[in-house]
Amino acid sequence: MTVKLALSARNRLRTKTVATALSVASCMFMATSPAMAQSAAKKPPVLLAQSQPQPAVPQGQTFEEEIIPQRYANNPNVDAFISDMSARYDFDEAALHALFARVSYSATAVKLVTPSPSPSIKNWRVYQSRFLDQVRINAGVRFWRANQATLQRAYEEFGVPPEVIVGIIGVETIYGRFMGNFRVLDALTTLSFDYPNTANRADRQATFRKNLEDYLVWTRDSQIDPTTVLGSYTGAIGIPQFLPSSIVQYAVSYDGNKQIDLRTSQADAIGSVANYLRQNGWENGRPVVWNIGTDAGSLGVAQAAADGKPEPHWPLDQLLRAGMLLSEPGVDIASEAGTPVTVVDLPSPGRGTEYMLGLKNFYVLTRYNRSFFYALAVYQLGQRVKAQMEASDAANASSNAAAPDAASQ
Repeated sequence: MTVKLALSARNRLRTKTVATALSVASCMFMATSPAMAQSAAKKPPVLLAQSQPQPAVPQGQTFEEEIIPQRYANNPNVDAFISDMSARYDFDEAALHALFARVSYSATAVKLVTPSPSPSIKNWRVYQSRFLDQVRINAGVRFWRANQATLQRAYEEFGVPPEVIVGIIGVETIYGRFMGNFRVLDALTTLSFDYPNTANRADRQATFRKNLEDYLVWTRDSQIDPTTVLGSYTGAIGIPQFLPSSIVQYAVSYDGNKQIDLRTSQADAIGSVANYLRQNGWENGRPVVWNIGTDAGSLGVAQAAADGKPEPHWPLDQLLRAGMLLSEPGVDIASEAGTPVTVVDLPSPGRGTEYMLGLKNFYVLTRYNRSFFYALAVYQLGQRVKAQMEASDAANASSNAAAPDAASQ
């Protein structure tokens, strides 16, 4: 049985960890600060509120989704899950058995989460062009103007600037235009019990099982038919593409009706994104990234320190003392000397790798999606939408100022 589904394109690319560094500079860093070396060696915590970076799927592309109906009826693993849900959340076992008898296995979801045997070459310039196109920027301007009061309220309450929220929602779904056409119940069940045989299979199955639990609790408490909700092939839902566990933990009703609706309420999406970022450590008034010099010395230090770790762990002055130049005239180097940063590497085949420094707020963006490309695209899209709005407002102001003069002639 096959069903045609237009997939939501969430072209997320995992940034490749640079395992090889320039040995001289690396030794310099480690010799300068043994504590820093220990900190850099720590494994980062797994904070996957959203889905992991997904394979690129062109916007609006149609697939023949292969499904197998009734695969989860009388399934021992599902039966055990049902018993657990009944014991912990007071679900009616008979009702859950009837529900899962209607769930279909999605072979397409399995294929899309299965790593390619020959991973595509990461290309920042191509990735950037997909998300910073004029269509998305224009849509961002319209979304911002339509929700200006709500975005300002979210900024005042959570400290997250409008352009950051606009950037995330634009990258995720083009402001609700592409939210996914997979039945969320099918996707989460499939990936909970039939995740492909990969190195991280156990961890991923546990993550999807937790999201399946939260999905069933959320739909029950919200009086939503769990078979009717559509989303991405990993079960992400609505305008901001929250996984169910994120809905339970971070989503808020922001339109005044006390009902959380991320599928149709732009206000709820705005408030929920802002709350998510704040709860994950967003720092109000602080930058997201800093530019560095393009001289050979700066690039050499950046290459040595680019270890792929998203959390800031290099003190700024340590990089500067190693020979890096900061291309940010407004930064007070003395007061920022101890500020921890991470080196963001942006490879593009056929041209030199670009580098910049990511601060705490950049790291927070990677909590939404653990990808350097994603976080920077979100930031840059928001900046371009903001710049276009400001340019338009300035042009209108100039035109209005000139109008009386023209009328008087």
